[in-house]
Amino acid sequence: MRMLRRLLLLLVFISAIAAAGWWFARPQPVAVVLHEVGRGLVEATLSNTRAGEIEACQRTRMSTMMGGRIEYLGVREGDRVEAGQLLLRLWNEDIGARTAVARAQLDTARRRAGEVCTVAANAKREAERQVSLAARGFVSASRAEQATTDAAARTAACETARADERTAEAQIAAVNVDTGRTELIAPFSGTIAKITGELGEYSTPSPPGVPTPPAIDLIDDSCLYVKAPMDEIDAPRIREGQPVRILLDAMPGRIFEGRVRRIAPYISAVERQARTVDVDIDFIRQEEARGLLVGYSTDVEIVLETRADTLRIPTAALLEGNRVLRYRPDDGRLERVTITPGLANWEFTEVLAGLQTGERIVLSLEREGVGDGALATPDPAATLR
Repeated sequence: MRMLRRLLLLLVFISAIAAAGWWFARPQPVAVVLHEVGRGLVEATLSNTRAGEIEACQRTRMSTMMGGRIEYLGVREGDRVEAGQLLLRLWNEDIGARTAVARAQLDTARRRAGEVCTVAANAKREAERQVSLAARGFVSASRAEQATTDAAARTAACETARADERTAEAQIAAVNVDTGRTELIAPFSGTIAKITGELGEYSTPSPPGVPTPPAIDLIDDSCLYVKAPMDEIDAPRIREGQPVRILLDAMPGRIFEGRVRRIAPYISAVERQARTVDVDIDFIRQEEARGLLVGYSTDVEIVLETRADTLRIPTAALLEGNRVLRYRPDDGRLERVTITPGLANWEFTEVLAGLQTGERIVLSLEREGVGDGALATPDPAATLR
């Protein structure tokens, strides 16, 4: 009897050890972050490959057409200017002297033409009178002929004087052109971005093939747009008029609405492995862009297509082959299922088949032990929608 009791106690002890061993050796469920499948907006978008930048609708880098010493500099960097305002002038006293001579010559030519043409008009009237008198027999025909010849000669002299007057006017215009070569006039209203040169310094235009800084850089910051480089592979899908979201590094969290205005007709190869096409994007509301600086770096998202209230999942939940890990609440295991994707972007992917609303899928794919058939438990920290 004693022996039997000892055997029973031994069996109980061994069973307890075996149960404890199984308990501690059993597979532990892995904690996973789950996402509940739901409905919402999905957009097919394209993003720029390199940073774009803010550009001014009008920008001119001006230099004088001839070299010379800066005699007048009427603006500073940051000044607002109006169209037609004189910004810079080189020393041009020699041209001013030629202008004075040309004006004096023009004045002389006008006076001479006035005098000669007055005499010609009188001679013409006298010739007409002599012809009339000769017709009535009061004067000889030779006298009338002489008066007519004299009138013709004086008329020719008048035309020559008028031609001299026009020549003097052309000389004035030519001198004015030379004056314009020494001046910079604002072609439009805007802001002075940069000035190269100081009063008294020598300014020279850029010789052919040798780029030099412009004397004055003028921008019209009342109208801005975005120039963004897009991958050449995406170029065929981009169309004028497509909506765009514009994001600025200088203003994180703020989104500007834009629209594709122009697609460059050629591919840029800035680097061998970076072939892009430049896309110009207008701000839909220019008033929102006021205050932005030309040159700000930008990122853009061109919206190709939109689906509202469609079944969707986070793109981060997708495995290779359009598969996801679905959580089975009945046995707590993960099941790998294949879905049929629709529209997709970096944030969401549309689900055409393979999942239902309310089912939960795994987001924390990087965690150790996560896989098909794994025992899992929802992470108490998060179940996302």
